[in-house]
Amino acid sequence: MSTESPPRTPAALLAALDDDQRAVAQHLSGPLCVLAGAGTGKTRAITYRIAHGVAVGAFMPTQVLAVTFTARAAAEMRTRLRDLGVQGIQARTFHAAALRQLSYFWPQVVGGGLPRIAEHKAPLVAEASGRLGLGADRLAIRDLAAEIEWAKVSLVTPDDYVRAASAAGRPGAAGHDLTTVARLLSVYEDAKTERGVIDFEDVLLLTVGVLAEREDVARTVRGQYRHFVVDEYQDVSPLQQRLLDLWLGTGTTCASSATSRRPSTPSRAPRRATWWSSPRSTRARRSSGSSGTTAPRPRWSGSRTTCSPARDAHATTPRSR
Repeated sequence: MSTESPPRTPAALLAALDDDQRAVAQHLSGPLCVLAGAGTGKTRAITYRIAHGVAVGAFMPTQVLAVTFTARAAAEMRTRLRDLGVQGIQARTFHAAALRQLSYFWPQVVGGGLPRIAEHKAPLVAEASGRLGLGADRLAIRDLAAEIEWAKVSLVTPDDYVRAASAAGRPGAAGHDLTTVARLLSVYEDAKTERGVIDFEDVLLLTVGVLAEREDVARTVRGQYRHFVVDEYQDVSPLQQRLLDLWLGTGTTCASSATSRRPSTPSRAPRRATWWSSPRSTRARRSSGSSGTTAPRPRWSGSRTTCSPARDAHATTPRSR
């Protein structure tokens, strides 16, 4: 016996929302910025917006990609959509979506199988530290791994690390100065290449590289997904933003995101608001309920692009009080 819920009518979907949420659900084209605090039903609003878009024929379910930051959140969004009678929507984390694309295109772009993803950075960081004669205990390894992650998600290359870290007010890591950490970043990449593995951030970096350098691949992805939703947009890193830009291209019809009221970085949400051109703003005010393969060294791009004014994008950004 099927447990799938029957599709709801557009009127029934809208009737289940308050006025602010309904405004989000009815906005199916053009930029939209939803200013939403915690508990205001922002995720509910964008979920109903997807369902409403499908119900009125504005969205094809297979052309929607909803991106979240945790696998649990992705599963919850899929469940919500199924409960609304919507099937076929892809809801994944940035990494899961990128890994799926990278695994599919790797054989035709590079050849062979995708390199193994290292489960943990610690062994590689320890090896790099040892090569430099730094020596490091478990706590230092953890701090160095965190700094490596910051550099990669910030699109900071080893060669540019000292300048970028200094500009960001970062003091280095594990008691080491910026120059030493920059050397560690480079040796860490060497260690990965020699072991034939990639790390978690490389999944995004390599996907960015493939989409940026292979227009045929980018066209295929953009032809598959025409509508994007990003939950908790205030947590998007520069690397994830770069990937999102490449997913969007210049002809994507819709992109939306939901964020909490307080961004993890104070200046982040206002800065990223420029990603959309003249977005409409809506405030949600009320609570609602290795296999022998040699891994290539990822190309790190220090550049970032922004969406063109022609894009049709939606976002919910932190509401300031």
